[in-house]
Amino acid sequence: MHILLPTGSATVGIVKSAAERFRDRYEIDVVVTGEIASFLAPGELRRLLAGSNYDMAIVSGMCTASFVDVERETGVPVYRGPRHAADLVPVLSVLETAPLSKTVPADEFLAETRREEACRRVALREAEAEPEFIVRGMKVGGGSRMKVLAEIMDAHRRDDLLADVRRFFADGADIVDLGFGFDATPGDVARCFSSLAGVEGPLAVDTQDPDLIAAALFRADLVLSLHEGNIPAVGRAVADAGAAAVVVPRERTLEENLAAAEEAGIRCLIADPLLQPAGSGLTESLAGFADARRPLFFGAGNVVELLDADSPGANALLAGMAHEVGAAVVFTSEHSDKTRGSVAEMRRATEMMALTTDRPYPKDLGLDLLILKEKRRRREPPLEYGSIEDARPMPDEIVYDPLGCIRIGIEGDSIVAVHKGRAVRGKRWEDVFYTLLANASLSRLDHAAYLGKELFKAELAIRMRRSFEQDGPF
Repeated sequence: MHILLPTGSATVGIVKSAAERFRDRYEIDVVVTGEIASFLAPGELRRLLAGSNYDMAIVSGMCTASFVDVERETGVPVYRGPRHAADLVPVLSVLETAPLSKTVPADEFLAETRREEACRRVALREAEAEPEFIVRGMKVGGGSRMKVLAEIMDAHRRDDLLADVRRFFADGADIVDLGFGFDATPGDVARCFSSLAGVEGPLAVDTQDPDLIAAALFRADLVLSLHEGNIPAVGRAVADAGAAAVVVPRERTLEENLAAAEEAGIRCLIADPLLQPAGSGLTESLAGFADARRPLFFGAGNVVELLDADSPGANALLAGMAHEVGAAVVFTSEHSDKTRGSVAEMRRATEMMALTTDRPYPKDLGLDLLILKEKRRRREPPLEYGSIEDARPMPDEIVYDPLGCIRIGIEGDSIVAVHKGRAVRGKRWEDVFYTLLANASLSRLDHAAYLGKELFKAELAIRMRRSFEQDGPF
């Protein structure tokens, strides 16, 4: 395969080094077209391709020009390479098996392609898996993927329970669990489950009070948690309702309580050896999972909620532990601000573990939980300049834009900018900024720089599910 790699003088060394690694597979010509690769003009590429025998040209993923006419006139397909020259090696390594895009940068396109393929493999394995049992169409245990159970604490106090349940299912929960505190009544429980009549996914009730459990059995598919204190009172009702149940140890052992639940007629049981928080017996409690009966319940949320650390890595590691002990259901929650997003994170983590069947570790799967950190640092060439000046401190006195101030905030997954009572809403900071500019809402360059900074902060806050404060640190 004969490939043209037009590049700039600033990155030619990196591009040539990458091309050299593949000279036994491809014939690659690296041509410098200017100082910056992304400034490649269609006319220059047309000149390079005219009358050539190239099979393809791979231009910088940062190019904004259209090469449609060049393709049509020369007959040579033009693909977008990676945005950064440092990412060229992994792109060339899959060139024969993974197609590139003519509009989307290769690093972004291939990452999305790998994600789609990984999701397809997860779905295929789930379709083929033989479970221990099925709850409302959902496979539990056996060879099926670990299922994510998301808890809503004090469900009877929620202003819009239906919206909360739908959000958790949309974020990837397989089961949504309604928890009820000691102040809840059977009427509260019945009201909450009745309000979810239109929800198709599996629902669980989380209480140890027999009266509250009984009030949920007209709709609850799973009961958390049964033990010797409530099995005599409600075990038969759970069995008659056809619900599954999570069983825990209390005064009696886990195995004794499982036997009592079976004697009550409950067919679908999940054993919970009770995972303890870090610092309170986490590693010791893990040992209790080794000999416990399958399928298993793994309370990861009890660890993450009681740990002041970012949740993505904690959820990934706990999902790995759950996978190793053979858990069927992983419990997670979003009770605190620091754990917001845990449902989506745990769902991604369980899918990563589902892909480790043929691998020794969950790496290079096409799916990951890298949010703030990057997998590979890019080493771009150093900047070149003749002289340098130290930045001067910004004056304390603020000169306001005569066209007025702009208030920035976030609503859901959108950025909102308000100028003189008129709001602009958008998903991307640059779209909001462009619209403000087109509407003549600003007139000073320093105001424009400030708005770009604050709008991008708002977009980052949405991506990371953080709060946003205009003029604040984040």
